[in-house]
Amino acid sequence: MSAATTTAVPGRGGGGRGGPGPGGAGASSRIGWALTDSWTMTRRELAHWARQPVAVLVGLVFPVMLLLMFTYLVGGGRGVDGDPTEFLVPGMLALTMAFGLESTMLAVTQDLGKGVIDRFRSMPMVPGAVLVGRSAADMLQSTVALAVMTGVGYAVGWRWHHGAAAALGAVGLLLLLRFAMLWVGIHLAMVAGRPELVQAVQILVWPVGFLSNVFATPESMPGWLGAVVEWNPMSATATAVRELFGNPGGATGSWAAEHAQLLAVLWPVAIIAVFFPLAVRKFARLSR
Repeated sequence: MSAATTTAVPGRGGGGRGGPGPGGAGASSRIGWALTDSWTMTRRELAHWARQPVAVLVGLVFPVMLLLMFTYLVGGGRGVDGDPTEFLVPGMLALTMAFGLESTMLAVTQDLGKGVIDRFRSMPMVPGAVLVGRSAADMLQSTVALAVMTGVGYAVGWRWHHGAAAALGAVGLLLLLRFAMLWVGIHLAMVAGRPELVQAVQILVWPVGFLSNVFATPESMPGWLGAVVEWNPMSATATAVRELFGNPGGATGSWAAEHAQLLAVLWPVAIIAVFFPLAVRKFARLSR
């Protein structure tokens, strides 16, 4: 275990099970401990990147390969009026934010299997710092992946046509979707418990990704399927991002499509409201 993992905070009691010991510490001190512990856990996750660069590169290259495959080989943007590349790239950005949770789930299950989390919980540190550190590192990696995908999309001919504020709004919606899916992954990883079960759980994410308007418009699908696709959280984000970027494939007349930006906020917030407390509760009950 690295030195960063065991960094102590001066003046903290040995509260066991991750809590500060008694001593009447004020709210400001508790907040300071929480931030320090969370940053320590974040540095621990970032240090793993340096030790495992291949895994990081694979996580970045895989969505790029999907984008190039659907752009040049399989084809995407069926049913769209306009440049299919400008329809496909925003959808792939949304898909990238929903996928890639396998590395997070593997990291959590490996820590569980090796007893690392039990050791953290026995130290005088804020219990939630482990989850905060994991989520912060994942969001940093997601931001890098989003930047890489945006650059590749620009290279294959995609452009955004609205101002910088709209583009930043689109990026914000994409990262919000990622943050929501991240807590789904953390919770499912603790439920799975073992790395060998992660792949089975990860497979469940694929239908959500492909049962969306990432690759084709709902109008090009059978009526019942198109209705299901329009209410997919990923479809809401993809449609909202296309609107903000000024790309084809925005509102099409249905309520879900016309209010895509609202749904692109409500869906992730609802997912976070469900899975964040579930993940925190599951973490608190580990090894009891």
